[in-house]
Amino acid sequence: MRLYSLRFGCVLAFACFASFTWIKSIPSDGGSTVRPDLQTLYQRLLLAEELGGQVSRDLSSLLEELRNTSRAANISHPISSTATTSDSIPTEKIRQKTDHSGQQTFVQPNIYLYMPHLRQHPDSLLPNVVLGQGRRGVSLVLGIPTVKREKQNYLVSTLRSLLYGLTTLQQQDLLIIVFVAETDSDYVGSIAESIRKNFSREVQSGLLEVISPSQYYYPDFSGLRETFGDSKDRVKWRTKQNLDYSFLMLYAQDKGTYYVQLEDDVVAKAGYFNAMKTFANQQQQWLYLEFSQLGFIGKMFQSRDLPMIAEFFLMFHRDKPIDWLLDHILWVKVCNPEKDAKDCNKQKAQLRHRYKPSLFQHVGLHSSLSGKLQQLKDKDFGQQSLFQAHSNPAAELSSSLKHYQQHSLERAYRGQDFFWALTPSHGDYILFNFTQPIHISRYLFRSGNIETSGDKFTNTTVEVLPSNASARDRLATGSSSSYKAPDEHFITIGAFENGVAEGEIEEALQPISALRLVVHSDADVWALLSEIHIAV
Repeated sequence: MRLYSLRFGCVLAFACFASFTWIKSIPSDGGSTVRPDLQTLYQRLLLAEELGGQVSRDLSSLLEELRNTSRAANISHPISSTATTSDSIPTEKIRQKTDHSGQQTFVQPNIYLYMPHLRQHPDSLLPNVVLGQGRRGVSLVLGIPTVKREKQNYLVSTLRSLLYGLTTLQQQDLLIIVFVAETDSDYVGSIAESIRKNFSREVQSGLLEVISPSQYYYPDFSGLRETFGDSKDRVKWRTKQNLDYSFLMLYAQDKGTYYVQLEDDVVAKAGYFNAMKTFANQQQQWLYLEFSQLGFIGKMFQSRDLPMIAEFFLMFHRDKPIDWLLDHILWVKVCNPEKDAKDCNKQKAQLRHRYKPSLFQHVGLHSSLSGKLQQLKDKDFGQQSLFQAHSNPAAELSSSLKHYQQHSLERAYRGQDFFWALTPSHGDYILFNFTQPIHISRYLFRSGNIETSGDKFTNTTVEVLPSNASARDRLATGSSSSYKAPDEHFITIGAFENGVAEGEIEEALQPISALRLVVHSDADVWALLSEIHIAV
């Protein structure tokens, strides 16, 4: 600054000196005014004009440099100070510069304001990605936090429910993130191994991810204040839940278009994927959508809003349960303190829309809070469809499998029920013998259902018996044929994969006299057919 002031003074002094020299150079005679030579006067006026222009340009340049210097001083020369609250929690350092205008510049707040213990471990916000392929760009991201429970764990059943009935295209447009909200590496590893074992295909494709937090992510919960009549354990439980949901939201914010918050003990209604996606695309202005009326289950957000929502949760994570905080965000956004509660609720309803019937039902009895039982049921969920009915061609049915109670093969084939059989063994079969040869365009057999998703057919083939003997023999014995004829002239055309067998039948095999399912190894669980479709 001193250098610029000195330069400014020198320019002014030079201008004054030049003007004074010019005036003194005018000839005088004994105090009387003598008319100067006009040519000389004209030249001196031109010189003075040029000097005046140079002075003006120098002054403009100096003023611009002074402005730039003033702006830079506010950024590059801060005075940092660290304040301490009454709870001995250090706040974010504040950059400030006071100049002649009295203005101050502050940095934007961040997570370290609300969780100051993270300053000691800068990497504690990086998740441990235990399983995952880095999938991005999907329509729906489902976030499922899970914790260690004293009794029953519902996670595998929840995942089976979510994956049941999804088409290939839907699986490619979905990401399910399981957040194991524990710092015990052995427990995290056991959950990851269980998911890898039960859903290897979904893990390999990137549909399923498993993450966990750093061991330094959680603060010391011993100093929490007991509020709203809650015990110390419950206050700790709800505070940790706020932190878990915030962590999961921040991780998922760039993965897809919509983010849906779930829990690890729910069951999904068949067709939930298309229902949620269609409903969301129909809405105009909203902060979140509700696909269940229970707690925080089935809340959908636009991914672009997740940073703001997570920061709000972090700001008040010690104070209230997460569903209360979500309602407070709506209040802050649209409620006028000068108007009544009726108007406030009306305004909040503009940013919160409910889908009916509910798409998710709470099934867990034992809460993650020790000793708490949760007999919560969503009355709007309605009756769950456990089978899909189709009109199938006339056929004589037989099976070596023994069905359970009224869940017979005949009722399932007619679209009245699902077929539920005791544990299959090697060599067991289901035979559909058509009353006359028919042309079959495609077939679909789906095992398991939304509630009993584990009872699936494994190592089971789909075989057909062509009525044309010559075509059957030619296809079965041809060197380039992909078909196999194990016995009795049946030709294998497909097999169950992840509980589903579907495909088309080539014209060369038509017409078909019979179709059967054959089990090739002993199973560990029962087997259930929830969908039988033979399209003609």
